[in-house]
Amino acid sequence: MLGLKEDFPTAFGIHIGDFCFIAKVVCGVDARQIRGVGFDATCSLVVVDKQFQPLAVNSQGQNNRNVIMWMDHRAVSQVDRINATQHRILNYVGGVMSVEMQPPKLLWIKENLRESCWEKAGYFFDLPDFLSWKATGVTARSLCTLVCKWTYTSDGGWDDSFWKIIGLEDLVKDKYEKIGNHVLSPGESVGKGLTPEAAKELGLPEGIAVAASLIDAHAGGLGVIGADVRGHNLPCENQPVTSRVALICGTSSCHMGVSETPIFVPGVWGPYFSAMVPGLWLNEGGQSATGKLIEHVVQGHVAFPELQSKAAASAQSIYTYLNSHLDLIKKSLPVGFLTVDLHVWPDFHGNRSPLTDLTLKGMVVGLTLSRGLDELALIYLATIQAVALGTRHILEAMEAAGHHINTLFLCGGLSKNPLFVQMHADITGKPVVLSKEVESVLVGAAILGACASGDFASIQEAMAKMGKIGQVVRPNHEHKRFYDKKYEVFLKLVEHQREYRSIMKSS
Repeated sequence: MLGLKEDFPTAFGIHIGDFCFIAKVVCGVDARQIRGVGFDATCSLVVVDKQFQPLAVNSQGQNNRNVIMWMDHRAVSQVDRINATQHRILNYVGGVMSVEMQPPKLLWIKENLRESCWEKAGYFFDLPDFLSWKATGVTARSLCTLVCKWTYTSDGGWDDSFWKIIGLEDLVKDKYEKIGNHVLSPGESVGKGLTPEAAKELGLPEGIAVAASLIDAHAGGLGVIGADVRGHNLPCENQPVTSRVALICGTSSCHMGVSETPIFVPGVWGPYFSAMVPGLWLNEGGQSATGKLIEHVVQGHVAFPELQSKAAASAQSIYTYLNSHLDLIKKSLPVGFLTVDLHVWPDFHGNRSPLTDLTLKGMVVGLTLSRGLDELALIYLATIQAVALGTRHILEAMEAAGHHINTLFLCGGLSKNPLFVQMHADITGKPVVLSKEVESVLVGAAILGACASGDFASIQEAMAKMGKIGQVVRPNHEHKRFYDKKYEVFLKLVEHQREYRSIMKSS
C-alpha cells in the first residue's frame, strides 16, 4: 500500500517493503510537492549482520528469509518462561507478554540459531524502523515500536534486570546497540532525511524529511481517531479523544484506546506513554486472526467453488455476493438473527485479548449435514459476529478497568465490508465512524511525514486536519436483546472449552 494525500501534497505515507514499487507510484507526480515521508509496517522482526546484510532466521540458512513475521508463534516455550518470571515490566503488556512481541523471538533465535544468527547479528529491527534506516542510514528507533513490542518505557528506557532474568544479558552488555539506544518520537525527523541512494530508489528528492515510524495499526489509529466529528450527532462530539477507540481491522484486528492517565487493563497491552498520540497513554487490545479467519472459514467450505463461480458471473467480490445471498435467505428476519442456532468462538490462532491464552482453539456449535451456499453464507455470518463479539469482550475489559468509550472508529480492509461494520455497531451498541480515506494507515504515515517536514506543529494538529470522516453506521438498538444472548453463549463457549480441557487432563 502506498498513498500520496492529495489534500496535503507535502505528506507522503508509505506502507511497503519494496522501494522499487514506490518509484513507479510517484512517477508523474511533481516530486517538489513532497516534503516529508512517513513509514509504517507490521511489527515483524528483521535481522541483519554488522554490515546490514540479511541473516537467516531459519535453520536452512536462507539469508533472504531474515524476517520473523509478527504472527509467527514459534517462540511459545520462550514466552512461557518469560511470563513465569512475573517481572514488573509485564505490567505494561496486560500482565502477560504475547508470543507476537520481540523478546520471546529474540530468545528463540539465541536458543535455536546461536551460531548462525545470534552471534553474527549486528542489529535487530522492528520492520518500521528497518524501513526508516533503509531510507536514511540512521539506526534510530521509534518510541512506538520499542515501547509496544520491546518493553522499552518512555520514562525509564530499558530495564537491565528484565533482559538479564530472561537470558538476554548480551543485549545489556553492548548498551542495547543491537536493539536501539537512540530513540525518537513518531513524527520526529530522522537524520538528514533521504540518502542519495534511497532518493534514487524512491524517485524522490534527496534530503527530504523522513519521520520516525509507526507500527501499521498505530498509524491507522493516528489516521482516524482524531478526526473532526462536529455535525454528525455522535456521542464523542465535544468529548475528549479518550472517548474513542480506533479499530484497525485487516488480517488481524487492533483496538486502540487512549487515556490521560495510565490504565492497566488485564489482558490488554499497555499502558504505553506517547506510543501513538503524544502525551496520552495507549492501551491496545487485539485479535490475532480476523480477516484471515473469515477467509479461512469461507475458502475452506465445500461450497466455496460454487461461490467463486457465482460471484464472478455477477461481477461481484465473494463477500459482496455472500452479503447479498444473506439478504435473500433472511426472509422477514433481520439478517443477524439467522445464526440463532449457529455460534462460533473465533480463536483459531489463540486469544490475544483479553484472555491472553495462546492455547485456545476455535469452536463452532450448530453444524448440520447441509453443504450448500446457504450454509456457507451462515457460517460466514456467524464468524463475522464472533469477531464482533470478541471486540465487545475487549471493550468490556477496557471499560471495567477505567476507560470510558462511546464511539468506534474503524479502518482497514474489513471496514469495506458493510456487514462487518453493521455487526460491530449492533453487537457493541456503539456507533461506528468510517474514515473518508479507507486506507487510514496511509493517512497516519502521511501525518508523520507532514510533521517531520515541519508543515504541522504537532501530531494532534495534523490528526485533526488530515483525518476526515466518511460514513457513520449506527447500531440497531431494537436488536440488543438478541445480541446480548449471543454474547452470553459466546462467553459460555470459552468456559466450556476450558472445562473440556480440564476433563481431558484429569487423571
